[in-house]
Amino acid sequence: MPARYQTLRGFRDLLPGETEHWQRFETGARDLFRRYAFREIRPPHLEATELFVRSVGEATDIVGKEMFTMDAGEGETVTLRPEITASVCRAWVQHSLDRAGLSRFFYIGPAFRKERPQKGRLRQFHQAGVEVLGEASPETDVEVIAVGVDLVTLAGVKEWRLLLNSIGDPACRPAYRAALVAFLEARRELLCGECQDRIERNPLRVLDCKKEPCQAATAGAPSTVDHLCDACRIHFAGVRRGLDLLAIPYELTPRLVRGLDYYVRTTFEIQAGGLGAQNAVLGGGRYDNLVAELGGSDVPGIGWAAGIERLLIAAGREGEQAPAALDAFVVTLGERARECALPLVQALRTRGLAVSWDPAGRGLGGQMKRAGRSGARFAVLVGDDELDRGRATLKDLASGEQGEGPLDPDALVRFVREKTETTR
Repeated sequence: MPARYQTLRGFRDLLPGETEHWQRFETGARDLFRRYAFREIRPPHLEATELFVRSVGEATDIVGKEMFTMDAGEGETVTLRPEITASVCRAWVQHSLDRAGLSRFFYIGPAFRKERPQKGRLRQFHQAGVEVLGEASPETDVEVIAVGVDLVTLAGVKEWRLLLNSIGDPACRPAYRAALVAFLEARRELLCGECQDRIERNPLRVLDCKKEPCQAATAGAPSTVDHLCDACRIHFAGVRRGLDLLAIPYELTPRLVRGLDYYVRTTFEIQAGGLGAQNAVLGGGRYDNLVAELGGSDVPGIGWAAGIERLLIAAGREGEQAPAALDAFVVTLGERARECALPLVQALRTRGLAVSWDPAGRGLGGQMKRAGRSGARFAVLVGDDELDRGRATLKDLASGEQGEGPLDPDALVRFVREKTETTR
């Protein structure tokens, strides 16, 4: 007996019924991004490994443990993208997109991380995100955060909280890092093994650890905002003032450092219920040195990414099924009607209707059962009598009402659309 293959651990199929919900979310997201003047970009899923090592940071968990990396031959390794910001910045540099006046981008697509699968965290997951390159003002930060809040609302998340922090920049970070390392060294034995290793490699990541002993041990850690230089302090005050002007509520969260090395100044995260301890649905921040690190000019940047799976779980829509969005199902009675059915179905499709029928030629009962299961709004019944009169019998599958309509394709399309509009 042949083997029965299944999806790999941490991967899943999106089946009909679910995909319609995803499509509606993606359509709404694209319209939202358009209103904020973002343009879509679609980088490849596979990039040179070095791109992520240099951008995300060699000392991060993503680079150290979670990347799907493979040998591409001739000493080159390539990696399935674990995040998409680095790819957007690489594309901006490679194609000199600044010369075309392009600075605001959005993306919707998959990313890949080799981590332990759990609720809302898969090895292939999907992100919607935005990036703004070349704009350094605090008002830009506010706009980027605002579009994130709008996306979470669009997804249907009712209860959310925006966490906000500033982690400084290369001018003030060294003094903060020294203070934090001294604090952590005094509590080394209270930290988990991973966080003990992070003290030297990436001390800010210790603050991001979700393990209770580490949370308790770092409760009194030095605050990043208490160590900001004047420029970072002024910038952060501008971000807070802008959020207040837009009446966007936020919580100052000194522990919020995010998990990627490229962040500077503003960091933020939106959390929602229903996801357990890992309750972030959207996160991001400013990365003013990343483009230069990847070989481009020294320009600022800011962006965020939202996990689509996590948004739908938080909105209570995970696994929700949607019927097919068909306008009509053509039902035939007799051989003569079957001869006419295929050109009629095709004529309706070319005029913009979503239409199905039963090519197998089942009886009337079987066809009506398929029509009911198809999700179609109307059943269009065609038999010898209808052909002789040039009329069709139309049954509203939602209400059960039945009447006559035209058989001519142009007139039938108008009839179906008018009926749909008047009964919405």
